[in-house]
Amino acid sequence: MGNIKTLEEAYEYVQSAGICTIFSGKVKGVPSLWDAVDLPEEGGGNTKWGARVEAIWRWKNELPEVYPDDIYYGKIPGGHAALMSMDYLREEHYPAFNKPVEECSELARHVYDIIRLNPDTTGAIRREAIDLYGCTKSRFDTALKQLQVTLNIVRSNDPEAKNDTWLPFGEVYLDIVES
Repeated sequence: MGNIKTLEEAYEYVQSAGICTIFSGKVKGVPSLWDAVDLPEEGGGNTKWGARVEAIWRWKNELPEVYPDDIYYGKIPGGHAALMSMDYLREEHYPAFNKPVEECSELARHVYDIIRLNPDTTGAIRREAIDLYGCTKSRFDTALKQLQVTLNIVRSNDPEAKNDTWLPFGEVYLDIVES
């Protein structure tokens, strides 16, 4: 276990690591924020989850909200949630893992079109995809994850958003797409 206890220390950790998963290291060669945080697993928090889970869950959203030019949150291959420095995203991750939406599944392409035309919350996009394409929740979730892993969509960093709201990656990170 590490020594991270604050948002600022978590920021420094992500900047130093370049990339880290949110929870325990299931990705070979990629450190995890979970292993670096020094907060109680049980108790010490406001819920039954404990201070450690609460902090990490909150920081995965707060870091890119507070430091939008420095920290990126998204999914990496295998569907694991990760935080990364913007330098790492730009220089390593995007060139290696971006895939054109045309190479995604048919349902993922449809979901992308929904998001492109009307960025919205997961629930609203899911309802529209199920209504239009008759997919299951599971197939929708798989398509949404594929779009995140291939860097076609990104979660909004708007601190006012209470639920995950999805935007086309290129609209948020045009500088990375064009570099």
